[in-house]
Amino acid sequence: MREIMDMIKKAKEMQEEIANLEVTGSSGAGLVNITLNGQGNIKAIKIDSSLMKPEESEILEDLIIAAHNEAKAKIETAVAQKTQGLTAGLPIPPGLNLWF
Repeated sequence: MREIMDMIKKAKEMQEEIANLEVTGSSGAGLVNITLNGQGNIKAIKIDSSLMKPEESEILEDLIIAAHNEAKAKIETAVAQKTQGLTAGLPIPPGLNLWF
């Protein structure tokens, strides 16, 4: 029973750590940067002023998507690394997010 309580405590601590994570994805050699928190919510978007032209709108849209996808992949990797120790040895199917 003590082991279960410890695991629940660790899971709650990990949830807090994950919520406080921030990662940045970039595209266009740093012209577009998007920062996500551990829950995948956008915290910041930075766009180089050189892309602020009507004729550049399609490029800008593509760069925003690419930066977001990179940041999302980074946050998923960070969450997987943090949760790996907690779930080690448990028969949990891949892709199951449990409490996270």
